[in-house]
Amino acid sequence: MKLWPLLGVLVLVEIAYPLVHGSTRAALTVATVVAGYLLSVGHAWWSRGPRAAALLVAVTTGGGFAVEAVGRETGYPFGDYDYTGALGPRLMGVPLVIPLAWTWMAWPAWVAAARLTERRWLRVGAAGLGLAAWDLFLDPQMVGEGYWRWDSPGATLPGVPDIPLTNYLGWLLVALVLAAALTFTVTGPVRGDDGVMYALYLWTYGSSVLAHAVFLDMPASAAWGALGMGLVAVPLAVTLWRSRS
Repeated sequence: MKLWPLLGVLVLVEIAYPLVHGSTRAALTVATVVAGYLLSVGHAWWSRGPRAAALLVAVTTGGGFAVEAVGRETGYPFGDYDYTGALGPRLMGVPLVIPLAWTWMAWPAWVAAARLTERRWLRVGAAGLGLAAWDLFLDPQMVGEGYWRWDSPGATLPGVPDIPLTNYLGWLLVALVLAAALTFTVTGPVRGDDGVMYALYLWTYGSSVLAHAVFLDMPASAAWGALGMGLVAVPLAVTLWRSRS
């Protein structure tokens, strides 16, 4: 399958991330998101057809941009935050790479949820949780790098300052809406293997735990992310292991 080499590129870029600093690290962040975006959209096209890929882009890239633009202006649903200029060109104050990140992880979370349950609303819940829990890694890391910040965080998770609890609730709300939109629009038989998406989701989980705990010196976000994203990643790993056995 042609998409596995692209996953390999993404893995190599993420391995390099903790080894560099400054503008090089920011460039690798953008490169990772672009690779992940191409991987997810490419898989949607290959496995479920061009209509599914178009819907994925419309729902998650378009929807992700809209919610970020509204959130930045109004403070809802993520809190009062703003981006710096480190991640490249911006539109309405939102770096163009940010909506791509929503798509990058929304699709593997949705595909993983489909492996865990065939019931539509349970799938929506699992996919939404699987996407939102990724932010337990993402926001602490990106805020630590100075890519965005909150003005008045208020209540935060223990050990993870500068990011409001309301941000995670906002992520969960948006992720559930995106998952529902995908679940009730992307239909039809699966025409290709979903293995590369399972691998992407599990790699993101395992590598994030390791990076935060060891290389980035962020043990609290490593623990919170391991717990939250593990609610989907661990059952997925067990399900895949049992199917092979």
